[in-house]
Amino acid sequence: MDRHTEGLPPAAGAAEGEASLVGRVAAGDRHAFETLYRMYFPRLARFLQRMTHSVPLIEEIVNDTLLVVWQKAATFDGSCKVSTWVFAIAYRKACKALHALDEPTADAADEYAGDDAGRPDWRFEQQRLAHAVDAAVATLPLAQRAAFQLTFYHDMGYAEIAEIMECPVNTVKTRLFHARRRLATLLEDQLEVRP
Repeated sequence: MDRHTEGLPPAAGAAEGEASLVGRVAAGDRHAFETLYRMYFPRLARFLQRMTHSVPLIEEIVNDTLLVVWQKAATFDGSCKVSTWVFAIAYRKACKALHALDEPTADAADEYAGDDAGRPDWRFEQQRLAHAVDAAVATLPLAQRAAFQLTFYHDMGYAEIAEIMECPVNTVKTRLFHARRRLATLLEDQLEVRP
């Protein structure tokens, strides 16, 4: 355990550890940057997959985001969590990239790997529901989709999402309200109990 994080709750210790990594990145420590890169690449890729549905675009945005982290690490002032700072950079990069596209992004379905336990019909039903939810989320406007993903897939609170999206907390709540309402309408038939 790092002497700086000893005695802190696990989440606080992890946050302080990430802040320490950013400080080392600011000093030019490539190993610290590689550690941050490995920590954030999969998280950002999951977030961006649901926003862009384009593997090449995801890789470009993640790499651009982490390049900004490398270049601007010295500007991180600790006023928010490192994850908030990094996701805010990724969100802005994604918005800019999506607005620059001349054509809509293709809707790609995730591959769902299930374990071999359980009935095949149950696994098929779970996979069908997961695809339906992904398709419904993909129809949400970008701001609602991002707020929904950060809440439900990345377990972030309203204040953190507001900071990432650079809007008031009440705007986040409103976006989530409308997203939930639209998803409930879109998924109403999918969620009916089937015989």
